[in-house]
Amino acid sequence: MPRYLLRRLFISVPVLFGISLVLFTILALAPGDPFEELATNPNVPAEVAQQLRQKFGLDDPVLVRYWRWVVSMLKGDWGYSFMSRVDVDTLILQRLPTSLWIIGMSQILGILIALPVGIYSAVRPYSVFDQIATTFAFIGFSLPTFFTGLIFILVFSIYFDWLPFIYRSDIAATGWRWAWEYLRQSIMPVAVLGLFQAASLTRFTRSAVLDVVQLDYVNTARAKGLSERVTIAKHVVRNALIPVVTLVALQIPNIFTGAVITEQIFRVPGIGSLLISAILSNDTPVVMAITFVYSGLVVIFNLVADLLYGWLDPRISYAGAR
Repeated sequence: MPRYLLRRLFISVPVLFGISLVLFTILALAPGDPFEELATNPNVPAEVAQQLRQKFGLDDPVLVRYWRWVVSMLKGDWGYSFMSRVDVDTLILQRLPTSLWIIGMSQILGILIALPVGIYSAVRPYSVFDQIATTFAFIGFSLPTFFTGLIFILVFSIYFDWLPFIYRSDIAATGWRWAWEYLRQSIMPVAVLGLFQAASLTRFTRSAVLDVVQLDYVNTARAKGLSERVTIAKHVVRNALIPVVTLVALQIPNIFTGAVITEQIFRVPGIGSLLISAILSNDTPVVMAITFVYSGLVVIFNLVADLLYGWLDPRISYAGAR
């Protein structure tokens, strides 16, 4: 396993470099100028904007700027935000805990709903439960998060007045009161993202279990006298979870994409809202750092999924993996 892990890490390095080159080139060639506002401001001399462009090397060739960015990233310098006037890593670390809380809780919620519902639907196909679960899964997967978020706000915030629809980072409370208020304002964004993930994961789990439940070795386990619960738990679910692990690993970076919209709806001060504001203000260093982090997450969680395969299925050998 250590050799397999090292080999995968070695392959991931050029992949990340290739992704970063494509992202940097696209952002560098995109229209817009972070100092456009200064250039159109009559109170700011044109020389000031030009000096700032020279200071940050915006007039240099793209490859020169990319190499400078790579060297800085390897040294731990993520760049400087043109709009916020602070280092990019400081800006991201200020928003990261909130995003990780919302995204992590939503993924846990989605898994806790999808796995038992999907497994039971596959074990009892075409039953009333299966038809109801399938209907709700299609509805949940079809509705975009911005629409679901607005429905949640109308019902739980405006009509019933149960939950706040504005996410506040400066809660005027301490102790248990602070924890309760923080939890209350997290319920709706977590539910919106979690239910959307659960809808697609439920359908995928059901399909994966259905593919396994009728295989010969499952029928053999039943013929040996194993109970249905033991057969499903030890021989069906474990093997059916292999493609599900792949989907979960790939969904985690996608949740960040969904969080961009959800954070805008509920005014969550996270990475998603930071990305939107950086795009609108042409703050290229911030956009580059966040998109590169998203790309890195895809590579990392694919590696995590590959490592979990061997635990779920003993037939998979790391030593023989290529």
